[in-house]
Amino acid sequence: MNHFKEISPESIRKNTFQLIGKEWMLIAAGDENKANSMTASWGGLGVMYGKNVAFIVVRPQRYTKEFIDKEDTFSLNFFEKEYKDVLKYMGSVSGRDEDKIAKSGLTLEYSDHTPYFNEARNILICKKLFKQALQGESLLDKQLVNTWYPNKDYHDLYIAEITKALQITR
Repeated sequence: MNHFKEISPESIRKNTFQLIGKEWMLIAAGDENKANSMTASWGGLGVMYGKNVAFIVVRPQRYTKEFIDKEDTFSLNFFEKEYKDVLKYMGSVSGRDEDKIAKSGLTLEYSDHTPYFNEARNILICKKLFKQALQGESLLDKQLVNTWYPNKDYHDLYIAEITKALQITR
């Protein structure tokens, strides 16, 4: 079992474009009875409402969205490069169809009832502050609609306060 130390979100030195866009993250949500996770490569970190926040977007058909909507919190999990195949798997299989967390070999743990993965190098525990469905008419560059939303399945945007940041201890 890995051990983590709590750090301030400001001490995360990794470039967020690399961290989220290139290395990806697992969003985990649920409770001790049932949880699910999905891979994400869209999102961001920043400041909103005077708080350190994470921004994530989730399509309506994603199974993990049900868990995000049900609970007040979720986690963002960041891994070393050797987990890239696991992240690909977690993004390509639905938890509706199989117990993908068990099949992934990852270990689900909890921080104040919020699921996270023991194998992650960094974990952000997030409390939801805002949710809004994106809409096609709000996208100013209409090419984005054609490119990313041919089925009109617009993401929901979540803004969540980072309530705890954890880093693996070596």
